[in-house]
Amino acid sequence: MREWTREERYRVLHDPQELWEMHEEVSRSDFRQSFHIQPITGLLNDPNGFVWHDNKWHLFYQWCPWGAVHGLKYWYHIVSTDLITWKNCGVCIMPDRDYDNKGAYSGSAMPIGDSLYLYYTGNHRDEDWTRRSYTCLAKLRDDGWTEKYPLPLFGPSPYYTEHQRDPKIVYVKETNLYYIILGAQTKDKWGRAIVYKSEDLLHGWNFAGELTVPGFEQFGDMWECPSVERIGGKDVLIFCPQHLKIQGRGESDNHNGYILGQMDWETLTFTPDGQFHVLDFGFDSYAAECANNVQDENKAVLVAWMGLPDVSYPTDEENWAGCLTLPRELTVRGRRLIQQPLPGLKQLRDTEISLAGHTSGDIVKLPRVSEIELYCRPDDLELDLFTREDGTGGIHISYQKDSHEITVDRSGMTNRFNTAHGESRTRILEDGLSHLRIFIDRSSVEIFVNDGDAVFTSRVFPVDGEDHFVLHGDSFIRMWTLKAAVKDTLVV
Repeated sequence: MREWTREERYRVLHDPQELWEMHEEVSRSDFRQSFHIQPITGLLNDPNGFVWHDNKWHLFYQWCPWGAVHGLKYWYHIVSTDLITWKNCGVCIMPDRDYDNKGAYSGSAMPIGDSLYLYYTGNHRDEDWTRRSYTCLAKLRDDGWTEKYPLPLFGPSPYYTEHQRDPKIVYVKETNLYYIILGAQTKDKWGRAIVYKSEDLLHGWNFAGELTVPGFEQFGDMWECPSVERIGGKDVLIFCPQHLKIQGRGESDNHNGYILGQMDWETLTFTPDGQFHVLDFGFDSYAAECANNVQDENKAVLVAWMGLPDVSYPTDEENWAGCLTLPRELTVRGRRLIQQPLPGLKQLRDTEISLAGHTSGDIVKLPRVSEIELYCRPDDLELDLFTREDGTGGIHISYQKDSHEITVDRSGMTNRFNTAHGESRTRILEDGLSHLRIFIDRSSVEIFVNDGDAVFTSRVFPVDGEDHFVLHGDSFIRMWTLKAAVKDTLVV
């Protein structure tokens, strides 16, 4: 694996022409996605600024241009009218001020009138590499240019470590105030969310206090990407606790999840109604962000980074890494969040593959970009994706009716990676298995279980010959090839 110097990681992008040759190389990769957002070059990680504004969806992602490395970060801008097809718009926020001299880090967006305001973390480092994190503001103008405010809204709180970032902007009708929620770390190294408030989006921000979450005072040493969402009359605290082990998550110590409860903005107390749940039971999902301004109080729209901190992927050697999950509709069912594929994804269906005459155990050709839908009988089931022609290897999906457990195991793939974090994930299905909907792109698999009751998101990197599937079990199955939805064009 390449070793990067600090100078290489934090090199400033001056001339877009520098990226043409790299983009040509990257675009020839066998693992470039067809309907997932991916970087034009280099590294993509957190989604940022997800919002509905000016009759389209705006989404930004953390971007380091030079390769699969966390270095100098930019906000890269993409737009869509339907959350299915996406257009590259180019760099939106550049780290070109003293307060963000080492990166424009994650944040969120808020539309007011004709303007779109972008709140982000300015990552500043001194000559001795001491970090200070600033909460900064930029305005995206109608002509596509970004106007930064000359000074940050506020600097770091002295009561926490240098780890203070990822502003989520929220407006609360009951108090008629704006709030910014930040992920933070206490001086004794426990994760927290801290809150600032103001009557004005642009001025007068004051430290309001720490979010109290009873029972979660010692739950990871840092909370990244925190937000409080209101969905169907329920409050949901979504965050990424770091550096702790969770049962069923193997050796992974970076997680993305949520707690249902009640939020009191006057006292800054979130009272949990149950335990912490992971958002995604697969191997590669982090830094989820819900869109602002959805205009539907009964649902939210979520997108996440299809990756994790502190891991590597096979495309690292090709000078690119990362993609985003499919956007998903979030609703509350009982005491769980439900994640469902967007209805519009059906418009990507191209050719239906006839499976007439195939029976359980048959080895069937698997299109590289496809969707599979299964209606399952109440019985054991085994489905192997990306197998070889003889039916061996691949990703193994199994359901055991006696234990009500569904398991996804990717250890059969030729390209194995991040194995120290575990290669198998299991989820108990209280009501059994009835339905699977699986989206397969050129280097990812997203498995939606029981109409969104559980999701398994995973990166996969099949080699030549890993292009079949085998189903053992009594299920009704349909399969389609899918059309491309993301143009792999270089726009800087």
